[in-house]
Amino acid sequence: MWINVQQENDVDNKKDKTSQEQQTKGLHQLYAQDPIKADALLWDRETDTSSRRGFLKKTGLFAMVTAIGSSIPFSKNMPAGLIPAAFAQSDEPFVILGKEGLVVLNDRPLNAETPPHLLDDKITPAKHMFVRNNGIPPELKDLDPATWTLEIAGESCVSPTTFTLDELKSRFKHHTYQLTLECGGNGRSEFAPAASGNQWTTGAVSCPTFTGVRLRDVLEACGIKKDAVYIGYHSADLHLSGDRSKDAISRGVPMSKALEDETLIAWAMNDEDIPLLNGYPLRLVCGGWPASTSGKWLKKIVVRDKIHDGNKMASPAYHMPKYPVAPGTQVPDEDMKIIGSMPVRSLITFPKTGITHKLGEPMVVRGHAWAGDLEVSEFFVSIDFGITWQKAELQAPANRLAWQHWHSELSFPEKGYYEIWGRAVDSEGQSQPMVVAGWNPKGYLNNACHRIAVQIV
Repeated sequence: MWINVQQENDVDNKKDKTSQEQQTKGLHQLYAQDPIKADALLWDRETDTSSRRGFLKKTGLFAMVTAIGSSIPFSKNMPAGLIPAAFAQSDEPFVILGKEGLVVLNDRPLNAETPPHLLDDKITPAKHMFVRNNGIPPELKDLDPATWTLEIAGESCVSPTTFTLDELKSRFKHHTYQLTLECGGNGRSEFAPAASGNQWTTGAVSCPTFTGVRLRDVLEACGIKKDAVYIGYHSADLHLSGDRSKDAISRGVPMSKALEDETLIAWAMNDEDIPLLNGYPLRLVCGGWPASTSGKWLKKIVVRDKIHDGNKMASPAYHMPKYPVAPGTQVPDEDMKIIGSMPVRSLITFPKTGITHKLGEPMVVRGHAWAGDLEVSEFFVSIDFGITWQKAELQAPANRLAWQHWHSELSFPEKGYYEIWGRAVDSEGQSQPMVVAGWNPKGYLNNACHRIAVQIV
């Protein structure tokens, strides 16, 4: 959707009303610049500062109804500064072989996310797992499982050892878990003012099965010194500069996370080789934490006597402010903290947003919910912009750190435009916010409610 905007020039803080330049701007661009002003410009919507609800005047309501193509029964409940879900879609620019349907965000480094309706499977298929890179992936011809090795070293490793892939498979017990991996920047595109980085919407998440050996078993075989506090990884992807002396990314986790049952050195995903773009032939998997801690094309793990200091470990990368900050604030590095467990979040994966449904027929809705190291305890859906909520059926996870499936049936009071919102609550009582909360400089951890648009006819 594109809007013609009459933009007035400001000279010495005074509006020169004789000098105006007309620009064509996308709806997303307008909301990214200033969502409240976009509300006023597009829909003549006024914001109630106490409730953050947007009041649509008659002319604004008519404009929105005209744009959507039907009435909006619960229009008075719509939050301010929020793009109607009917317009919050993006076109796919091009495709990645083996990852058809994913939306490519950029190609150097290559990053792509999965539309929600393609994440409807309980176990994410390899073709629908998102792609996140910080460097250039190695070429398949350079990846030979028969000669692949993994080095375990570091100042807090008793006996540094190098294992072949076959040795890892033969010496240690195999384990399979379904594990949630989510990019720390998933949802970044909704922040205003915009945060730098890939503009992920909702699709940088997946939950396939992984098979491998426990990182704990391998580290214990090499010996862990008493002063060990962290592990870090090194991988085979190339730094964007082409400098082979630099790591594209080298992150890690505290020992407590590294020694969990579910933290794996994995060679298989969904009982097949891990796809090239997801880390073939060997990767680290730390479910429930930012996916950047789960190094791909794994070559080396170091046991550290301090917080790992590899590339992308320093602030502001994968850090959050230690305290709430106003949008646009520059936060000193010393006031930032490393992201650990991911927050409670969810997706509506069925139906696909934008569908038409017949009045009087119940609508089946379903999706997934997850909560980092925790479990999801409850799930709710709303059709009136979050004023009332209906409890959904929620299944237990397949294992710890796997997402959980929810489903419900909805009915609608009359014809018109509706948004279905989903809201998860974790095992410590923390609920997803209805709209984007907690602005931060890098746009991490947006866990606002997911929503889809439906037309009832």
